[in-house]
Amino acid sequence: MRIAQFYRESKRFVAWPLRVSWTPTDGDTKILVWAPKSLFKHAVQRNHLRRLMREAYRLHQDLLGDAHYTIAFNYLDKEEQPYAVIEKAVCKALKKISGK
Repeated sequence: MRIAQFYRESKRFVAWPLRVSWTPTDGDTKILVWAPKSLFKHAVQRNHLRRLMREAYRLHQDLLGDAHYTIAFNYLDKEEQPYAVIEKAVCKALKKISGK
């Protein structure tokens, strides 16, 4: 699925500091993590935020069960949040997606 098509067809909600877009899929679960260059000028900052989001997803992906999704995590906050805040948002998002 192309990214533009995914964003047009996906369902969205906000789990601060993340905007989560998702859609069910037939294949394997895929994720996209994004931290905007307009808010974080240094690549080091963007890479760090993406790493935190991927790690939180990796640790809590079992919340999705056996269902498969395409999920995008877009970072919204203007400041870097600690890992605990990002982890809580990812958990909240995965629970909401899976309907738990």
